[in-house]
Amino acid sequence: MNKIIKAAAVIFAVLLVLAPITSAYYSYKSYTYDINGNMMESPDAFVPDEIVTSDTMGISPPLENPSDIFVDDKENVYIADAGNNRIVVLNKRYKLRYYIEKFVNSQGIQDKFNNPQGVFVTSTDIYVCDTDNNRIVIFDRDANYKRIVEKPIADEFSVDDLYRPKAVAVDRSGRMYVVSSSTYQGIIAMDSDGTFQGFIGAQKAPLSAWQIFWRRFQTQEQIDQQQKTVSSEYENITIDENGMIYVTNINLDESAQQAAISGKSKSGEYAPVKMLNTQGDEILKRNGFFPPSGEVRINNMASTSSNIYGPSKIVDVALGPMGTWSIIDKTRSKVFTYDEDGSLMFVFGDQGSQLGNMETVNGIVYKGNDLLVLDNTADNVTVFKRTEYGNILISALQNQKNLNYDEAAENWRGILMRNNNFDEAYVGIGKAYYREGDYQAAMKMYEAAYETENYSTAFKQYRKEWVAKYALVVPLVIIVIAVGLYFFFRFVGKRNKEVATRPGGRRSYGEEVIFAFHLMMHPFDGFWDLKHEKRGSIRGAITWLAIAIAAFTYNGIGTSYLFNPSRGYQSIFGQIISIVVPVGLWVISNWCLTTLFEGEGSLKDIFIATCYALVPIPLCIIPQTLLSHVLSLSEGKVLSLIVGVMWVWVGMLIFFGSQVTHDYSFIKNILTSAGTIVGMAFIMFVALLFTNLIQKIVGFVANIVTELSYRI
Repeated sequence: MNKIIKAAAVIFAVLLVLAPITSAYYSYKSYTYDINGNMMESPDAFVPDEIVTSDTMGISPPLENPSDIFVDDKENVYIADAGNNRIVVLNKRYKLRYYIEKFVNSQGIQDKFNNPQGVFVTSTDIYVCDTDNNRIVIFDRDANYKRIVEKPIADEFSVDDLYRPKAVAVDRSGRMYVVSSSTYQGIIAMDSDGTFQGFIGAQKAPLSAWQIFWRRFQTQEQIDQQQKTVSSEYENITIDENGMIYVTNINLDESAQQAAISGKSKSGEYAPVKMLNTQGDEILKRNGFFPPSGEVRINNMASTSSNIYGPSKIVDVALGPMGTWSIIDKTRSKVFTYDEDGSLMFVFGDQGSQLGNMETVNGIVYKGNDLLVLDNTADNVTVFKRTEYGNILISALQNQKNLNYDEAAENWRGILMRNNNFDEAYVGIGKAYYREGDYQAAMKMYEAAYETENYSTAFKQYRKEWVAKYALVVPLVIIVIAVGLYFFFRFVGKRNKEVATRPGGRRSYGEEVIFAFHLMMHPFDGFWDLKHEKRGSIRGAITWLAIAIAAFTYNGIGTSYLFNPSRGYQSIFGQIISIVVPVGLWVISNWCLTTLFEGEGSLKDIFIATCYALVPIPLCIIPQTLLSHVLSLSEGKVLSLIVGVMWVWVGMLIFFGSQVTHDYSFIKNILTSAGTIVGMAFIMFVALLFTNLIQKIVGFVANIVTELSYRI
């Protein structure tokens, strides 16, 4: 019995020791986002392996305010230890190799760093941003001093311009790209000997409407001076093997950044991370659901440890295998990883002190299959290891890049077994189906991933096969539809003529409804007969209003996936509001205004004329909805053209209907219509004001009732 108790005690003690380690691996949740911005939990692609501290490195004094981290081709690790004015160089096992801190410069004088903020290593040289000494110092790979690159000499730099290099990247030819913390014009480009070549990639800042207007009256000197106050400098920089430059910026206008995220912008104008070519053109792909800007749920709690709101502050970029790249959010201490198309692959990390959590991230870099994150506050490096799930992801991307679609499809199926929310896997499998000629299966995979571009390509091939299969049916259907429309409009025209020549008497309900087809082609005669010959009625007007609502409802639920991938649509109540409210505002505003300016139309006349003017809506919307099922994405302009023609047609009918109803001249009708639109805006303003007042009164009364209930 004693042995059992002792064994149980030992097991319990071991569990207590292992519990923190086990739970540490799950101190955060990995996730992605769907097309609607909802968090979708994901398997861990990286898990924390160890925390490399100063004691682990074997350095003294310990790291103080480290600002940058780099890994060379031998997997040696370089840390810009700004607080100790040195560069710490570690081997692949994170043990100290040597320091770079004191050196003899070209004048034979003992020299040292002052707050070195950045480090970059090529196959032959080590570049150090000696920030507060306003220079870049270059060493060979054995830490032997080579030369100093001072502040560039050029007309673009005035004597008063401060030069504080904080990050540098160097391409294969030795060309340097420097980020200066006090330079607003963009990235400083210099050739290998330090000769200034120009600025590239200047970051724009949003201007207010007043600033845009005032610029029309400013001199170029005033505009240049204003640009200094609205532009912002970059934060960090890195470069890939092809010479493409990645830069980050944390000084963006938050409202512009939030608007880009919520609007799913494809533009990099106010993006926190960019990819530039050597000319400074922004070329980063943004084909994901949201732009690669870090956190998507910017207005919700995005950290398990504290309430953090607002857009991410991206401080560094790390370039991974197979075109993947990762960024770190300084605000949330999270890592966001994207593929080469800018689609989000996974997010991990959080704030905190557990293994895998960080306090203030300041640098990120890949080291083989590991990911190193530099913590500026904790003065350490967290090492994340890639998991089996992460390995399969990279294998899938590699096979896809090498056009091994069958192997890639197997990898993607393995991903879906572990994470059926990963959209890239559906795209990969869809490409395999497309290559096999199974276009319908490919379309299903693309649809699951909301991938409209590839879906459209597969749809074209599927449509081509279908048309070839039913070569005789297609023209027959077109002929039947054309003949049916011909006889329908012939019948309508004949009936309208009969009613027009019929001596007085009541019109049937059907005759009142079909009169709209005559009116839409002959607006002046039609609206005259509508009012004076009583060819229309309230019930006919309500019918066309209801038909317009039904047409928009059908459009919302009946549009093909290709032109409505998120399947979003308004409810029938929403459709009623979106049609009835504008019509009601127009009718009331027009009646109020024309009553004062000798208009001959009554409120009833205006309502009937306005509703009958909606007849082009179902005639355009229904065919447009049907056409969405046979057109590809590149042919979608036809649908936009139909909608544009519809609204122009409706607008003209409403305009001419108002003119005939009130017996106005053309100019007077223009002024009245403009006044009606202003009146609509005024009515809406008063309604909102009144609604807000009612809400405050109700809230006030509710508070009084609550207070009395507590006192009683």
